[in-house]
Amino acid sequence: MSDRTIAKQELPSPRYEYGGDDWVFVELDEAMSFDANFKVQAITQEIRRNSLEGVVEVAPSNASYLIQFDPAVLHPDELIDELKSLEDEIDVAEYQWEARVFDIPVFYDDPWTHETVMDFRERHQDPDSTDLEYSAEINGFDSVEAFVDHHSGAPHLVTMIGFVPGLPFCFQMVPRDEQIEVPKYEQPRTATPSRAIGFGGAFTAIYPVPGAGGYQLYGRTPVEVLDVDQELSGFEESMVLPNPGDILSFRQIDREEYDAIREAIENGTYEYNYERVEFEPQAFFEDPRDYNQRLLEVLE
Repeated sequence: MSDRTIAKQELPSPRYEYGGDDWVFVELDEAMSFDANFKVQAITQEIRRNSLEGVVEVAPSNASYLIQFDPAVLHPDELIDELKSLEDEIDVAEYQWEARVFDIPVFYDDPWTHETVMDFRERHQDPDSTDLEYSAEINGFDSVEAFVDHHSGAPHLVTMIGFVPGLPFCFQMVPRDEQIEVPKYEQPRTATPSRAIGFGGAFTAIYPVPGAGGYQLYGRTPVEVLDVDQELSGFEESMVLPNPGDILSFRQIDREEYDAIREAIENGTYEYNYERVEFEPQAFFEDPRDYNQRLLEVLE
């Protein structure tokens, strides 16, 4: 990981759009960056914290956010004025938020995603390699092992939950020139195992349920990220495990540990390993290597 600081960017003026009678969409930038997403996290958390009357739901995304409001209670012009005021007041360099750092065990190159990868090779850019081999090659790694070490070697910020219910999108917390970049499949798959670890563009995703997909497949986690019935330990407050602004640490495991964790989950004895921290964007910008190390140490 680079020793230098992560360069901060100047964000353009936010763009506001109405979505029907009760939605406002706000775009802070056209592309994901730490500056844009940290600003999104700060604004949306302040909206929730202030409990603005008339706001029904807040959905942060990578470089934008969506707000549902009750037009009978809150006029959209008043809402936008409030949002502009928040955007002017919030200085990300001074802002902090409570985040949970989760240990997410991953069985890389597991038999289930490997079988899926092999079943859909004709839809892939390189039918003669696996997804891991292809990703390692186009990102300049000399082996799959080195690529996996890089993917699991730094924490990932949960930037948004979406696409399908409960699916976390995660952006690795490394300088831009160390970000992995991989295209999606040329044609989507019609099957993906639940809890698969996928990668597309510059984002890692965890598939919460079986279904179609197009991200490169790297492995499978034994832990659940979605529990609609909220019966499992860790899902008492929400059916989705991580929130935007939380941080995931992907940890390599083998088949024996995978099976042991699955057994614990199924018999109700598994407890998620996580710790709460005050995330400090400015400290991360100044020294990402040191800050990431401190984040990972809280799980030890």
